[in-house]
Amino acid sequence: MRTDTPFSQIDTTDEIVTLRTERLTLRPQVLDDFAAYEAFLASDRSAGMGGPFDRRAAWGMFCHDLAIWRFFGHGALMMVLTETGECIGQVGVNHGPLFHEKELGWLLYEGHEGKGYATEAAAALRDWVCHALKPPSLVSYVAPGNAASSAVALRLGGVLDPSAPREDPDDLVYRYQVE
Repeated sequence: MRTDTPFSQIDTTDEIVTLRTERLTLRPQVLDDFAAYEAFLASDRSAGMGGPFDRRAAWGMFCHDLAIWRFFGHGALMMVLTETGECIGQVGVNHGPLFHEKELGWLLYEGHEGKGYATEAAAALRDWVCHALKPPSLVSYVAPGNAASSAVALRLGGVLDPSAPREDPDDLVYRYQVE
């Protein structure tokens, strides 16, 4: 686990943590977040997640991202620019029947790529999960050809693990060191 990522726990609401980094507030989702989330999932940008998705699927995923906190003590957080309050995407740790291991994932809304936000948010959540929950393992599943997400996983210290179990046999699996 890296410890050089600055974050501080600033609040817990219904067992959902809020984290703050240098530029971001990672907070629980609210209903007003759904429109942008749905638009992302309806777009071609969601192809790496199996999309595009219709409204029903987007709502199910949105609700899943909140419910998983109750089941596992971790889940998704919305990425918000602290300075402006603009929600720019999401970072989360998934688990459950669709994931063989705890999975660190992220998504950015259009126009926010290339600024280090995904790496900053994912590093903070990874470090919090490793410190607070001490999982036996943590991975990221990345669709082949998603060079941006592969680059984030590598910046986070992920190492390709070709023998890792995966739901989609084509996914690249990046494994993180947890201590």
